[in-house]
Amino acid sequence: MRRDRMNERFMELGSILEPGRPLKTDKTAILSDAIRMIKQLQDDAEKLNQSNADLHEKIKELKAEKNELRDEKQRLKVEKDKLEQQVKSINGGQPGYLAHPTAMQAAFAAQDQAVGNKLMPFVSYPSVAMWQFMPSSVVDTTQDHVLRPPVA
Repeated sequence: MRRDRMNERFMELGSILEPGRPLKTDKTAILSDAIRMIKQLQDDAEKLNQSNADLHEKIKELKAEKNELRDEKQRLKVEKDKLEQQVKSINGGQPGYLAHPTAMQAAFAAQDQAVGNKLMPFVSYPSVAMWQFMPSSVVDTTQDHVLRPPVA
């Protein structure tokens, strides 16, 4: 009875090790196949454990990098806010470089340049000629008669 149970267990083990193949009846062949399969599974399990440990290490590195980037983003945001405050304090709270429109109208009205509540262009140049600041190749007028003939 005991021998029959052992033989049944060996047959079951043989069918599990190599499904779809004819059953081996040699007990030593079944045991050697089982040992080979167990060693292979142990190697696979070790590789998977190592891969899992490597992935956990990579996750830790990525989390640390994410936290560093978050801190840097926060520092940059604080710096941006500080710079914006400085710009506001320099501009006196005005968002642009031009004076307030009513101040401009008052300035033009003082010069009699505002007609019907519309601004007229007001051109004034300093007493210094602007051609002094231009490169000499642009100021050269020797070829004007060829490049720009006189209008009839």
